[in-house]
Amino acid sequence: MIKFHPTEELLVKYVQGELEASLCLVIGTHIDMCPVCANTVKDIEEQVARSAFINDLQGSANATPTQLPEAEMNMMLEQIISSDAPEKIVREPALEEVMLEGKQFKLPPTLGRLGSRLGHWSKVPGSVWRAPVNLSEHDKINLIYMAAGASVPEHTHRGSEATLVLNGSFADEFDCYEDGDFIFLDQQHKHTPQTAQEDCLTLAWLNEPLQFTSGVARLLNPFSNLFFR
Repeated sequence: MIKFHPTEELLVKYVQGELEASLCLVIGTHIDMCPVCANTVKDIEEQVARSAFINDLQGSANATPTQLPEAEMNMMLEQIISSDAPEKIVREPALEEVMLEGKQFKLPPTLGRLGSRLGHWSKVPGSVWRAPVNLSEHDKINLIYMAAGASVPEHTHRGSEATLVLNGSFADEFDCYEDGDFIFLDQQHKHTPQTAQEDCLTLAWLNEPLQFTSGVARLLNPFSNLFFR
């Protein structure tokens, strides 16, 4: 059972297109996995559409009616009728799963449709692997794989971080997170993600690099954008 979800504020901004593409990808993938949030988003979409419809009606009622000359209207109709049909959009096949360390992980549809943008896996400290999802040069989003018994050193966040558990589980000082859980953290949070007997695959978004806060890991701060970005 999914315990952690995006806030209603985040879901409203998601519907209205007010979030950056990479964060939308994490939230959209969560919605694939979460019937509760899928229903919430449907309700928000209906409310937004109803509000836009009412605003259009009010705008039309206040507008001064105009009528195009008949010759201009006929020309517009002729252009529409004679125009070429739009080219059919051919979508690339969705990536249904990824393989790492001899294991297969199923991808939700929203993420799978961007399979061609998945970069190469690279190992980072702590028995952790990272593969970037290349949306644009400004978007910082990765698949993060933590092997069983792995950990990421204690850290806080210079900005915000959204993590979605795709498969498996991990824990920190606050709770344990499993398939479908969505965790949103900011500068006020400090934690040490780690796995136990089970490995974990997550989708993670950062708008600023991590800030390590304990031990020798602090020496990595000048280079943290190379590992977790």
